[in-house]
Amino acid sequence: MDHPALAHSDLIRRRVFLAGSGAGMGGFALASLFASDARVDVSPPTAPDRLVGFPHFAPRAKRIIFLFMAGAPSQLDLFDDKPMLRKMNGKTADRESLGDVRFSQIRSRNKSRPSKLLGSPYKFQQHGQSGALVSELLPHFSGVVDDVAFLKGMRFDGQVFDHPFAQLNLMTGSPLEGRPSLGAWLSYGLGRENDNLPAFIVLLSNLLPRGGPGMMSSGFLPSVHQGVPFCCQGDPVLFLSNPQGVTPEVRRRTVETINNLNALRRDLVGDPEISTRIAAFEMACRMQTSAPELVDFSNEPQHIQTMYGAEPGKQSFANNCLLARRLVEQGVRIVQLVDLDWDHHGDTQARDLMQALPRQCRSVDRAIAALLRDLKQRGLLDDTLVVWASEFGRTPIDEERDGSIYLGRDHHPFAGTFWMAGAGIKAGMTMGATDELGFQAIEQPTDIYDFQATILHLMGLDHERFTYRFQGRDFRLTDVAGRVIHEVLA
Repeated sequence: MDHPALAHSDLIRRRVFLAGSGAGMGGFALASLFASDARVDVSPPTAPDRLVGFPHFAPRAKRIIFLFMAGAPSQLDLFDDKPMLRKMNGKTADRESLGDVRFSQIRSRNKSRPSKLLGSPYKFQQHGQSGALVSELLPHFSGVVDDVAFLKGMRFDGQVFDHPFAQLNLMTGSPLEGRPSLGAWLSYGLGRENDNLPAFIVLLSNLLPRGGPGMMSSGFLPSVHQGVPFCCQGDPVLFLSNPQGVTPEVRRRTVETINNLNALRRDLVGDPEISTRIAAFEMACRMQTSAPELVDFSNEPQHIQTMYGAEPGKQSFANNCLLARRLVEQGVRIVQLVDLDWDHHGDTQARDLMQALPRQCRSVDRAIAALLRDLKQRGLLDDTLVVWASEFGRTPIDEERDGSIYLGRDHHPFAGTFWMAGAGIKAGMTMGATDELGFQAIEQPTDIYDFQATILHLMGLDHERFTYRFQGRDFRLTDVAGRVIHEVLA
């Protein structure tokens, strides 16, 4: 039997339960109770002002490029120079000699000998008018430091120091799966600027990081807001091209028929996720013409491709940086670049601080500098926010895992370095500091919730008021913490 209550699209998936539970006053009573828990219009937004009340105030940034270095690069070897640590290199690291500092490891994994302090083997030098200290491993990035604001007192949740949980914590505000990612929150609040492309696109240099799909998930938000992975090789999105023998006209009629059937089912059961499925089919049709043009670099001048180090048709971080610029140029609101292999424990040659870290830096250094320069010369950096982040920092101790002869650092959730550039950011500054050995943040400390709150603020969203009601509770990205880091705002 068709219940009038079952046709309301503002009542969430419990309609499926009601549709199968038969008629009766009990069903209508349950519908009334459920209605108060889900009054948000979850139809796919088609304009930035789709959801009434968002943004809360005029945004400084229209879009964001999030450079996520999965595995956690060593801040002590890239951005946070520690002369005293270098001076004490090789000395025993224990409570007796160092006092009350916070350790992420008490002893080396080689139980036969105590842990030793590890000073950076790399040289640091001041660059730009700001005089920012940057490692010799990032020569290209060193040339754009005057466009960057460093956060050197970054702290992480000390109870979350394993990669999957820490990555989820950074991207969703929780170490457990099920929460919406930053990109999904921004898509939900601000909608998309280009109806032919998703609001939230994810570019992978290699494989998905250990945080898994949860890092781009829509969580309990409508699934239309989840991140869409783009590929550098073949179809930008899997199965985007028509199968052999299927003409565009046949594909269009097929999609129309499927969507008509889906609409009938949606009107029967009132499940808003069916609206998401309809929107996905329609978006896929539009992307058949818009997406392939974006990943085709043939119309990019050769000097631009060379500046990035891009190689058309290959999967690489450099290609993704160039693609990120092209995406934001076309109105994509959130582009998340994910680069793996920053987990340098020193247990093998492949994860040696002396070999693997320089190799990884070479793969991103030129492209990141080119991205900032390219955005700036096109006027896009004025309203595009670019951020660099990872799940935690690295310890000042040589891990010596299982007696390895290679250098490496373990996870360290008590100190790290992020940076921000672009829209609304006070360029050429450094905020915060760690102690002389790099164990703890001691000056103007910030944490990942502050970082999230600041990103939302720059996008015109008040992190304390930006909520979504789910299971009887108002959830937000920053949970019950976070403050806007006004010190880095221009």
